[in-house]
Parts: sequence; C-alpha cells; structure tokens
Amino acid sequence: MNFKLIFIGLTAVAALLLAGCDKSESNKAAGKDQQESAEERDFNSITARPEILHRLEIGQPHVIDLADKIQVPGRIQVDEERTAQIGSYVTGRIIEMFVILGDYVKPGQKLARITSPDLANAQLAYLRALSRAVVTTKSLERARHLLAADAIPLAEVERRQSELEIAQAELGAAADLLRSFGMGEAEFKELKQKSKVLPWLDIKSTREGYVIARNVIVGQVVQPADPLFQIADLSHVWVVGDVPEQIARDVGLEQHVEINVPALGPHLFDGVIIFVSDTVNRLTRTVMTRVMVENPERKLKPDMLANMHITDAQHKVLVVPESAVVRELNQDYVFVAVSDNQFQRVPVQLDKEVANLRPVLQGLTIDQRIVISGAFHLDSERKLAELE
Repeated sequence: MNFKLIFIGLTAVAALLLAGCDKSESNKAAGKDQQESAEERDFNSITARPEILHRLEIGQPHVIDLADKIQVPGRIQVDEERTAQIGSYVTGRIIEMFVILGDYVKPGQKLARITSPDLANAQLAYLRALSRAVVTTKSLERARHLLAADAIPLAEVERRQSELEIAQAELGAAADLLRSFGMGEAEFKELKQKSKVLPWLDIKSTREGYVIARNVIVGQVVQPADPLFQIADLSHVWVVGDVPEQIARDVGLEQHVEINVPALGPHLFDGVIIFVSDTVNRLTRTVMTRVMVENPERKLKPDMLANMHITDAQHKVLVVPESAVVRELNQDYVFVAVSDNQFQRVPVQLDKEVANLRPVLQGLTIDQRIVISGAFHLDSERKLAELE
C-alpha cells in the first residue's frame, strides 16, 4: 500500500517537471523567433499604400552638361590705368583750394594754389636767362652788320654767337625747371609779358575723373612726395580676388565672371578676367586674379566686398532632382523603385545643389528607376512603419 502511494507521487512530480521544461523550451523558441524576425526586418524597404502612390513620380537619373561655379571672395579697387595721384612739384604752402571730395574734374582744371620760395627763385632765374638771351641776340645782330661793313673782325662775331648759344641753353634749362614745377604755357606767357615773378602756381588735374581722395587743407606745407589728390575714372573698376591654387588652372584671360556685391543685393554684374598672376602666394596658397567690371552708374565703390563666381568648363554629370533626395543624420538617401509599390531607400553621395539638381558622386546608375518627386511622403511613411 505504501509502495503504491510513493510510486504515484513520484509519477506526478515527474509529469509536472516535464510539463515545466516543455513550457520553458516553448517560450525560448518563441522569443528566438521574434528576435530573428526583428533582425531580418529591413527598415529601408517600404511598401507604399495606394493613397501614397498617386503622390509619387517615378523617373531616372539623367546626364546633363554642367558647368561648376567657383566662388572666390574679392574686393573692389579703382582701375589703376584710369586713376592718377596728383601732388605738388615744389615745396610750398597751400593758399587756396578749388575742389572737394566727389567733384568731377577735367584735365587742366585747377585743384589748389601754392606759393613757394623755390618757385620764385626759379622764375627769377628764367627772367635773367630770358633777358640775357635777348641781349646776346641783339649783340650778334649788330656784330653781323658791323662785319658786313668790315668794321669788326670775324672772331668778334663768332664770340658773340657763342654767347648767344650759352644764353639760349641757360634759358632752356630755366624753362625746363619751371615746367617741372608744373608751370604751363599760360603761366609762361604771363611771365614773359609782365616780366614779373608770379606769387603762386596752380596745381592742376592731369586726367578726367572724380576726386576720390583729398589729403590737403589750406595753410598746409607740402612736399613733392606728398600725394595731395587722387583722381579716378570710376566708369570701370577692378574686382580683385585670390583663387586657390587647386582651381587656378580653370581660370584664364578673357573669361567672363559673375560679380555679386552683398551690399547691393542679389544683382549680378558681368566682368572679364584681365589678369591672372604668374606666382602663388606662399602664405595663402592662392593666385591673385583681377576682373574688369563696367560701372556706368558708379554703384560699385572702391573697397566694397564682392564675390567672384567663376564658371568652369562644361562637363557631363549624372544628376537627380533636389526633390528626390531625403536626408537623415547627415546622410543623403534616394528611393529606388523595386516594383510598382515596393521601394528601397539607398544611401548616395551627392555634390552641392546646382539649379535644383544634385550631381551624383556615388550610389546610383543611370538605368535605375527612382522616386523623383514625393520622396518626402514616402520617407514619412517609412518612418511610421519603423515606429510600429
């Protein structure tokens, strides 16, 4: 009797243990299947619902002729061939001013008036030389008359001829000195007529243009080395920029360049490259480039900041529309059509946007069918499926 009870108890315990083991194994198997299902699930693959499909446009990447634009920071400068630095040719004091900044002047127009002891001494030397030249000329004429009358020897005539040549040389040297001081023909004529030293001399413009610098005031003592005025023709200006040496090979003379000045808004100016340096700046590793830009309305002002957009030669590039690209975690993606309603998100490497197109560097071929419009809606659908 006891033996039967013990045997039945042992049998019941064994049955319970076996049932527990079977349940544990079953739970482990189910968990493993769920884990494998999650791991095998591809979140880059999406099946589009019918209401999403009509928002999508399917197409292919295509090849176009694309010209890159190289943007180079620059600055506006005056055209050095259309500008002049004007100063005094003699040491003296400014006694009167005739122009202010911004005035438009023509060649020969008076800018300032100067008085100078050196100028007075040079005029005295000229008047002496002029007087001596007149005296020696008359003396030679009398000698020739006397020689014709056989009243004096030929040697006397030759001596007076030599004196006249010396006097004329001295007169020429004195006149050249006055011209170097800035005296013009009108001043020479007045000096000869009055035979009186002029108390002042006018500093005049040497070219047509605008007064863009005036570094002198009345009463100031100036030297010949002092730049007093800067006159510039601003109908044309230079835009100077430093092109990186890696792309300098794509820059050449007579090449057209688009110029944008941030201070003037989005308006673009057309320019032509007139100079590319033959040397590289060893500190910045750049090549200085100069662009000529027409400036009839004088909107471009010296020292303004500008951007030079240099267009590279055209080359064939595979591109996709900007609307085909979605971005996540600094990575660009494109949806490739696997079937009519099945799409695969693939990573791609794209260049910067040009006219709403993105050049393809890596990740796509021309024969692949992709979503070219509505990719945003498809990506939103994919994200919702990922959250479920």
